Amino acid sequence: MSPEPSLLQLVCPAGSLPALKAAVDQGADAVYLGLKDNTNARNFAGLNFDEKSLAEGIRYAQGRGRKVLMALNTFPQPATLERWHRAVDKAAGLGVDAVILADPGLMAYARAHHPQLRLHLSVQGSATNYEAINFYRERFGIQRVVLPRVLSLAQVENVIENTGAEIELFGFGGLCVMVEGRCLLSSYACGDSPNTFGACSPGHAVRWQQTAQGMETRLNGILIDRYADTEKAGYPTLCKGRFAVEGETYYALEEPTSLNSMAMLPEMLRLGVAAIKIEGRQRSPAYVAQVTAVWRAAIDAVKRAPEAFAAKPAWTAQLDKVSEGSMHTLGAYYRPWK
Repeated sequence: MSPEPSLLQLVCPAGSLPALKAAVDQGADAVYLGLKDNTNARNFAGLNFDEKSLAEGIRYAQGRGRKVLMALNTFPQPATLERWHRAVDKAAGLGVDAVILADPGLMAYARAHHPQLRLHLSVQGSATNYEAINFYRERFGIQRVVLPRVLSLAQVENVIENTGAEIELFGFGGLCVMVEGRCLLSSYACGDSPNTFGACSPGHAVRWQQTAQGMETRLNGILIDRYADTEKAGYPTLCKGRFAVEGETYYALEEPTSLNSMAMLPEMLRLGVAAIKIEGRQRSPAYVAQVTAVWRAAIDAVKRAPEAFAAKPAWTAQLDKVSEGSMHTLGAYYRPWK
């Protein structure tokens, strides 16, 4: 029996209109994007969509049979709540296929004012068990949930068996060692919460400075890393910095490596995972095109013959070229001792 065609949909990042078109052209089933403000969790200069580019992106994607998902996944504050309400209204008015939300109050607004609008629960909502998911499903009509990258596949299976909501898993891209949606490291360093400001390590707090000891990166004055002349200077985030600890300098919290769960696609298909999400709205259109093409080929292959599937070395090599630190991991998905 062939697998359900609705399973393992490929959801790809669109930080710009060129990235959206690249994802669609390379076979994404859906793209996810945000507006040029702090209503989304990738609020960086040069990224995201104004109303004109959003309308064009929707026309481009939907005209080719693909879906557009809008991330409104930060938490509004009382003084600026109207901005999030207008964003939901805009999403519904322009005809996006779903909005990705984290704040229950915004879910209630969307359900009351736009009952036809499909709602997805963001990874920023931090729902890691089926009781939480079923609460959002019953109270607000959530139809799909993006699970945080902290669960093993056995735990994912338990969630799927106990909820009627579709489950979306991250398949490739940057990792987060924190409980997503609840990280306080950036707030501690910068005074700006990622969940309200819309950016971890916001650009205004980032500095690169060439010194006699090498290129230094700082976050709000805090030294995050120091690079030799032969090293690429990465974007400074506290969780991926190198720090001096008891006389040794190393990645004290998290190594710079990317999640790559391709080898587990047959198991994800068996479990009934609805969608695979590619991380990287802050990455270039070239990155989006390359990663989308590889994952499209892999998902098509596993659907044709799940038992015979194996990740091709050429696919892995292509993905390693754009991985953090040119390394990859199965992350929390593979914990054989569990």
